[in-house]
This record gives sequence, C-alpha cells and structure tokens, in this order.
Amino acid sequence: MPPPTTTDPDSAEAPALPAGIQAHLGAALRAAYDDVAAPPCDRLEALVARLAAALAGLDAAPAEAFRRDMLAEVPRLRRRAVTLCNDRTRADDLVQETLLKAWAAQDRFTPGTQLGAWLYTILRNSFYSEHQKRVREVGDPDGVFAGRLVSLPAQHGNLDLRDVQSALDRLVPDQREALLLSAVHDLSYEDIAVAMECRVGTVKSRINRARARLAEMLG
Repeated sequence: MPPPTTTDPDSAEAPALPAGIQAHLGAALRAAYDDVAAPPCDRLEALVARLAAALAGLDAAPAEAFRRDMLAEVPRLRRRAVTLCNDRTRADDLVQETLLKAWAAQDRFTPGTQLGAWLYTILRNSFYSEHQKRVREVGDPDGVFAGRLVSLPAQHGNLDLRDVQSALDRLVPDQREALLLSAVHDLSYEDIAVAMECRVGTVKSRINRARARLAEMLG
C-alpha cells in the first residue's frame, strides 16, 4: 500500500500577478527597505561591540576564529532579521539572541560549511518560536486578530512607504519572508528554499500569494 499523501497548502499553485504589477510591487518593497542594507554605522558598531563583549565573557579562552567569523556575519544577519521582524529594534535583539545561541552551540557547527546559513537557521527558529508564542497568548492561531491590529489608510496616488510597511505587517510571516528574500535580498527560488527549509514550489506559491495579498491591500 502506498504511503498516505499530505497536502501542503503553501505548495498549491497560486496565480502569478502580471509582470507590470510584480515590478511595481518590487520597486515599492525595495524602497521600503532601502536603508536595511546600510544601518547607521554607530548603531551597527554598538551592536557588534555589545556582542563581542558578551561573547568574550562567556569563555575564558574563546574560539577566536569562530567569534570573528560570527561577528563578520552581523550586517547580513541583521538585514535578514529586519526582513523577518519588519522592526529594526527587534531585529537587533534577534541578532544578539542568535549569536549568543550560536556561541553556546558552536560544537554543533561543522567547520568548512556555511556559517551564515547556519546562523540564519538559528535566527529563523528563534523568530518563529516567539511568533507562535505570541499567537497563542492572544488566542489567535490563524493570525486573524493580529492582522486587524494594523489598519491601512485610504490610498491616494503613489504608495506611501508607511502603507507598504503596514501591509507587510499583515502578511503571513512565511509569505512575507519569502517575498522579501526575493524582492529585497535578490535570492533565487532555490536559495530561498534552502534558507526556509522547504520546496521550491512552496517558495513560488508563498511569493505569489504574498504579492497578490499586497496588491489587494495597496490597490
């Protein structure tokens, strides 16, 4: 008897928007996140210094190469964190939490493999664990109530970046993540699938659904 099959709702085919609308949404997303790639130098330096001090204090003889390589990943990790959180302050907290967890679990990292990908997995797990906890606390397993916490103003003419951010807040987190990894970070479907630990078809479906939802909200 063949094994039972399961249906992943995210992998179901979702219609793609016309190319013109996709391009318009992509431009709006890049504009909304144009400062993510270059956070204020003093803020980033303060974060790195704080992390370096915290990591150095965890062990009398720290693995210097591992610590150095981790800290070198901070700028890229922070960009990914903002993509997940849509909140710069929370992103900084998430990066710090991620690196402290990574330091404590450094014996699980295989030298010679991609440290950035390993760190991003820890970051994603931390984010989604907290997200699920918050959903349970408000008794909103489907995210309906959370989606209503953000109201969009009426649209008049060109898109306001605040409207774009508000609309992004209302997307399902894994759809928002897939969309921004594509539109803002320029990752391929294959790379996004690796980062999100899912199939390429699921990535495409999530991105198409996110685009359709944004187009619906933003008009």
